[in-house]
Amino acid sequence: MKVLALKFENYRNLDDAIITPCDGVNVIYGDNAQGKTNLLEAFWMFCGGHSFRGSKDNELIGFGKPFAKLEVRFFGQDREQTASIKFKGNKKQVEINSVAKNSAAALIEKYCAVVFSPEHLNLIKRGPSERRKFIDSAICREKLKNAVVLSKYNRTLNQRNSLLKDIYRHPELEETLSIWDNSLLLNGAILIKQRMEYLQMLEKRAAEYHFGISGGKEQLEIRYLSTTNAEYGDSIEQIHQKLYETFEQSRADDIRNGCTTKGAHRDDAEILINGKNARLYASQGQQRSAVLSLKLAEAAVLSERMGEKPIILLDDVMSELDSKRQDFLLNKLDDCQVFITCCEQSNKEQLKHGKIFNVCNGVIS
Repeated sequence: MKVLALKFENYRNLDDAIITPCDGVNVIYGDNAQGKTNLLEAFWMFCGGHSFRGSKDNELIGFGKPFAKLEVRFFGQDREQTASIKFKGNKKQVEINSVAKNSAAALIEKYCAVVFSPEHLNLIKRGPSERRKFIDSAICREKLKNAVVLSKYNRTLNQRNSLLKDIYRHPELEETLSIWDNSLLLNGAILIKQRMEYLQMLEKRAAEYHFGISGGKEQLEIRYLSTTNAEYGDSIEQIHQKLYETFEQSRADDIRNGCTTKGAHRDDAEILINGKNARLYASQGQQRSAVLSLKLAEAAVLSERMGEKPIILLDDVMSELDSKRQDFLLNKLDDCQVFITCCEQSNKEQLKHGKIFNVCNGVIS
């Protein structure tokens, strides 16, 4: 898909305007705290009506203004379409092709994008929960039924954990544990299978991007680390059996700790560069390159599975990357629409083909 035009009114610190990006790389240039990320966020809002920065809806409205409104004209699903979101207080009014929608979630089926922000470096820097969240978010965006499986798993997990806390004080309740185990095993097996299939697709494409970004000097790998010994190629039935055996073996530990100590909610994905754990051994620039590769690979997988190339939004991406890695992002991502924010004059000058937007105190030129 391609964004043809974006209009914003009373949005954060941005002056009201309409911008028309090019089909390739669009550089959003300017000093810090001028509104570059606000503009990038505006493009992202049509992915479901939520900020990638975790902001509340009323924080999107310009200071002293009664509302904010975003409108986009884009080409997607083989036709030109429109969408709008109006923010008033903590309420949203959404229209797609001039038809009012009950929820901003309706936008997900029409408009797709992938975003990188500095917070995504936590994929490598922090613990397993960040990597699980990244994988689960990606698979849930592809199919509604994936989100249903994850929701059922998390709900059942919370119920099982509550029971485990009660069993410690009331041992006779242990007989009821199997009620929650059955659902947790089924949805856990499906979730692990979905994650492994997704990671296999992601790793292949991320390795290709990282090879290009690093100028052929680095090899990126991703390994799924299962607490239940599940392996790539296992069927759902095989994973289910391994989960069952693990739960049986860890039951005493679960009761003692008052929580489910093993399962899909404790799994991890290890990211390696040239065979070494990126969290422990990679430099800041290497870590940033690895996360960028993952996000670009996410876009590639999304394109293959949904039949629509998402737009790519890269916020504050150039810092800590050498000139060759910067050149790859500016001049080699020519098969999709890209928006990149940057501060350095040299970054703007590196762009060979594309469009540059300057942001100064909320004014875009």
